[in-house]
Amino acid sequence: EVQLVESGGGSVQPGGSLRLSCGASGFAFSNYPMNWVRQAPGKGLEWVAIINGGGDIHTYRDSVKGRFTISRDNAKNTMYLQMNTLKPEDTAVYYCVKSGFSDWGQGTQVTVSS
Repeated sequence: EVQLVESGGGSVQPGGSLRLSCGASGFAFSNYPMNWVRQAPGKGLEWVAIINGGGDIHTYRDSVKGRFTISRDNAKNTMYLQMNTLKPEDTAVYYCVKSGFSDWGQGTQVTVSS
């Protein structure tokens, strides 16, 4: 029943920005922490950020601190990832993941290259 749908990916040059969205349904969205996880080509899954249910607490992996901002709009059942100052190493498929890591979206591709 849980559905997570990412959107907003694309191709940008280094230093550019993208905002990813994750639309959620099938559960009480505001009650659950949510995560962004990414997978670069040929590499394993890499946790990116987490946000609590209320949206006021967030934590990031070191490599994206100061560049990425996770947020959510519980009235819209939507989570966001604002990505600024993008680097080639940010190239990956980005997934929206519900707490517990059993529910994943389909992923959206982010490509950062010259």
